[in-house]
Amino acid sequence: VAGEPSPGAEIALRIDQALTQDATGTLAALQFEALGLERTRCELAVSYVDHNMLQTGPENADDHRFLRSFAASHGLRFSRPGNGICHQVHLERFGLPGKTLLGSDSHTPTGGALGMLAIGAGGLDVALAMAGRPFRLAMPKVVGVTLTGRLAPWVTAKDVILEVLRRLGTRGGVGRIVEYRGPGVATLAVPERATIANMGAELGATTSLFPSDAETRRFLLAQGRVEGWVELAADDDAVYDEELTLDLSALEPLIALPHSPDHVVPVRSVAGTPVQQVIVGSCTNSSYRDLMVAAKLLDGRTVHPDVSLAIAPGSRQAYLMAEAAGAIENFIESGARLLESACGPCIGMGQAPASGAVSLRSFNRNFAGRSGTPDALVHLASVETCIAAALTGAITDPRDLGVPYPVMPAIPARYIVDDRGILSPDVHPGRPVSRGPNITALPE
Repeated sequence: VAGEPSPGAEIALRIDQALTQDATGTLAALQFEALGLERTRCELAVSYVDHNMLQTGPENADDHRFLRSFAASHGLRFSRPGNGICHQVHLERFGLPGKTLLGSDSHTPTGGALGMLAIGAGGLDVALAMAGRPFRLAMPKVVGVTLTGRLAPWVTAKDVILEVLRRLGTRGGVGRIVEYRGPGVATLAVPERATIANMGAELGATTSLFPSDAETRRFLLAQGRVEGWVELAADDDAVYDEELTLDLSALEPLIALPHSPDHVVPVRSVAGTPVQQVIVGSCTNSSYRDLMVAAKLLDGRTVHPDVSLAIAPGSRQAYLMAEAAGAIENFIESGARLLESACGPCIGMGQAPASGAVSLRSFNRNFAGRSGTPDALVHLASVETCIAAALTGAITDPRDLGVPYPVMPAIPARYIVDDRGILSPDVHPGRPVSRGPNITALPE
């Protein structure tokens, strides 16, 4: 809506959708209140509760009550505690190709899997977007990543983004949008694209973007939202500021060593390292597809006695789908611990490893201390590599498990759609907003 789209020049973008989560949403809500508007003015705004879930005191519960009443008063939808991680739920129920999304969480670019321009920003920027104001930023460069070939068995979308991180590093995406293109894109389903777009945040990228194609339509059809599908792709003669080519068929299982997502090596190079904890979840790898891969690998097997395995479904929908398919029974019988649908261990909210423990996680970040244990050695890998370690007690190339690869449809024909965990706004302007004692006035 303003500026010239030349790299480095300031531009302003109209924002269609906005999201907040409870760790950042309270301040964003106070900032929106300070604008003096009765209700939000963007097409859709959603307040999610998924971060500060442990209620060992009244503070988190006070925040949740404040956000619920704020959403009802000002026209936001409210995703209740336990309904799921904001990025997973938004992908399932609200994301649409061609829309812009601004979220007060760094992994908002997950929406790029659907062909959205989805950007993470500060709470004040999101408050302004909810007020109908444009989002201002320096026009990024656009990096074209051409994908060719097809992933081999046991190699996953997580390995794709780990390879990009290995090549570009955690600063390689700063001031850039990473756009995926090429014939290899069509071989990746939306949940796989979401894993790649999600960890574009670890590149430092403004956002990541996939085309909207037949796979996008298939996902939206399964979610009962196909009417929002439009086809979107780059022109054949599109020119990029930078380019990278990745042959999917040449990749192998990869792992990020402590303490950075770009400290990436082949799994086989560190195979045999004893592991004490394994966790599957986070907004990166907690979809229904991820849960089913884990369940099929655990079916009839038992977690190694030296390993604590925890699994966190990314959303209520993923949980219900996994339960209907018998996956939850597989998890429990194998000895896994089932966590609620929330960010949880990824942000250090529970499941801190033992002192000095090696923890293998299907997460997106492994910075020192983030897990809650200062000297823990957190590694990042695919669900397949995580479960292989849970079964053997050591980092294991999943190709060496000696079991068949769990082939399954990337998405089901139809997802279970039950939106009772998402509350529609009452929209009563001026209705009192609940404020616990820790909800204070916005600083001048």
